[in-house]
Amino acid sequence: MKKRTRLKRRQIVGVTATALAAMVMPGVRAEEKVASIDVKDDPWKVDIYYENDTRYRGKNSTGDVVGLSKFRNTLQAEADKKLANGWAFHGVFRGTYDGVYELNKDQFGRSAGSRRATDVRLQNTAGPAAASLGGLGLPPVHLGSTVPFGGGVGRTVVDAIQAGAGLPNLGGPGGGPNINMFVDPNYANVNIPPAQYGPGAGLRLLGDSWHDNNRGGITFAVPVRPCNVDSRGCADFGGYGDQNQSELEFPEFNDRLDFIREAYVKKTFGLANGTDVFVKLGKQQVVWGRTDLFRVLDVVNPIDYSRNNIYDELQDIRIPMWIAQGEWRMGSSESMQERNLSVVWNFDKYRASNLGQCGTPNVMLDAGCFFRGMKNLWDNGGTVANFAALSPPGVPGSVAGPWFATNFGTHQIGIRDVKLPEWSLSNTQIGAKFEGVTEGGLSFSLNALHYRSQLPSLHAINGAAVNAFTGAKGNTSPFSGPAQGIPTTHLIAFDMHFPRVNLLGGSLDFQSEALGAAFRLEGAMTSGEEFVNTARPGLYSRNRVWRSVIGMDRPTFIPFISTSRTTLISAQLFHQHIFNHEEEHAQGGIVGMPDWKDNFIGTLLIKGFVQNDRVSPQLILVRDFKAKAWVASPQVDWLLTDNLKLTIGANIKGKSDDSDRRWEWDDCRSCNPWAPYTTYSGQTLSPGSAGLSGLEPLGRFRAGPVGTAWREDEAYVTLRYKF
Repeated sequence: MKKRTRLKRRQIVGVTATALAAMVMPGVRAEEKVASIDVKDDPWKVDIYYENDTRYRGKNSTGDVVGLSKFRNTLQAEADKKLANGWAFHGVFRGTYDGVYELNKDQFGRSAGSRRATDVRLQNTAGPAAASLGGLGLPPVHLGSTVPFGGGVGRTVVDAIQAGAGLPNLGGPGGGPNINMFVDPNYANVNIPPAQYGPGAGLRLLGDSWHDNNRGGITFAVPVRPCNVDSRGCADFGGYGDQNQSELEFPEFNDRLDFIREAYVKKTFGLANGTDVFVKLGKQQVVWGRTDLFRVLDVVNPIDYSRNNIYDELQDIRIPMWIAQGEWRMGSSESMQERNLSVVWNFDKYRASNLGQCGTPNVMLDAGCFFRGMKNLWDNGGTVANFAALSPPGVPGSVAGPWFATNFGTHQIGIRDVKLPEWSLSNTQIGAKFEGVTEGGLSFSLNALHYRSQLPSLHAINGAAVNAFTGAKGNTSPFSGPAQGIPTTHLIAFDMHFPRVNLLGGSLDFQSEALGAAFRLEGAMTSGEEFVNTARPGLYSRNRVWRSVIGMDRPTFIPFISTSRTTLISAQLFHQHIFNHEEEHAQGGIVGMPDWKDNFIGTLLIKGFVQNDRVSPQLILVRDFKAKAWVASPQVDWLLTDNLKLTIGANIKGKSDDSDRRWEWDDCRSCNPWAPYTTYSGQTLSPGSAGLSGLEPLGRFRAGPVGTAWREDEAYVTLRYKF
């Protein structure tokens, strides 16, 4: 019955998307009749577009070919209408259906992830070492180099290890996964064979698509099926993270009415002094920046990275918000050709950038999987690879390992709560911009914005609020032994927050006749942004950040491309500097902020025009200099007719040989005070982190959006038709 209901819903939404143009056109005629009677305005102007984007992805780090990664069908209507009294309406309506969740359901749909519990194996480097010491009285499951999900050690096992080695009982967290929570009753309703549900079904190892999980660091299992099939770890992380399959297939049809890409009215009011005031009110995108791929000033709207990571045009992936804009067009002055002062008020309910739900084709920084896995650990418990040291703190070799895969019960580690800002007047976002053009032809802007960060921050749960391992209130460890009475200041349990940010910045555009090029510069200083910081008790810090970009656009004759038409060369260099960046050496490695203190990313676009501009070959190159990762994206646009365009291209990604080591960072297995789970400066129960490192979970911030996607090579074909 539920299967038929889902099918019916899919058909209803599909018909709605397909009929979008037909719904608009009758409305056009009706409005024209009204307009002809009531106002002397122009008729509706409507354009309808259909686009199919099909993509195929090669092998990821598991060695498996991903296959179809997108079968996206988009219908978009753009409508303009002049209204009475000088007002005008502009609307963009988009409906999308992505069939990849049915066509490749083993990778992204209801059958994704593991089929059996034994399919998910977590590294257990202490197992062979314990076996070489006679087993220390442990069951055989704990003595292998890997263990199945749910097969890690718990507190009683750790106590037995210490006793077997003639050492005192050091206490520590215990328990294990709530196995009953890992059998989702919804499985039975989607006809999945019994072997596919149970403790290890529907799981993948965190980060297995972009790195090897047998490097000695920590990792854990993550649910990857749509949330109506598997609800584990599903939560609203700011507009994504809890979506069922229909919502993934039809992303615009939701309670935020995302199928309305733009719907606003606008009017220019003339003032007595000869200046004008321009007003725009409705759902819209506010474009402040002039850059591609990465943003500096263009941060008024959040971004939907789940659509195609960073590689779609910003106009297609900005998330429209309900916004009021007012612009005072002051005209010229003695030193200026033009002056404008605008105010932007985003009064919509808060929305985060969509980083992609775990189990979908595009998960920016693989962060959605990290969040879902951490939420699952808190709600249901789970097994963490290489977590508990075989040797106790202070004993030589404890920092170097080896470590046991460790079971955690519910409410011990992970993400406890998501603190999404509720709507209130104080939570709305406001900004202002002054633009001008000098007599010499320099275009510039000065920008200021007060807003909520569109990216989350994780705050370690303070022990005064909740104990990380029991969920009980209090500020001391509940365990007996040396751990008793130690304040719980360093934990690996978090709440997710979205801090307030202030931005001050500006831009400058100018032409160089000598170089035959146009230059654009943007810069912005922010205060209030929060970053992961394992050197701080809360495991985060608040820092000022400077971001800037310099771009150059130059039309150049390149004879082997075209002898009659210039080729566009566009280059950009982005820079990010984090003030008061912290990075400290600890016993086991480096602790502090995984984000680079200074990072540089360069982009290069070469775009030609041949066959009377009907064929346009281009090449985009991207290089993350600190992460040592790169992208090469060749593409050809072919205008088959005036209304039909075919695009063929590929995204080819890679990294330098030493990138994996550069990406490793303090993995926080020692970011808590309970022995034997922490060792800092060789002293038992000293606060802080030992700096034990791995690619998970913080290496993603060093790899960046280019590095974490380095195994996502794709070939694609896009067909776009204008009716």
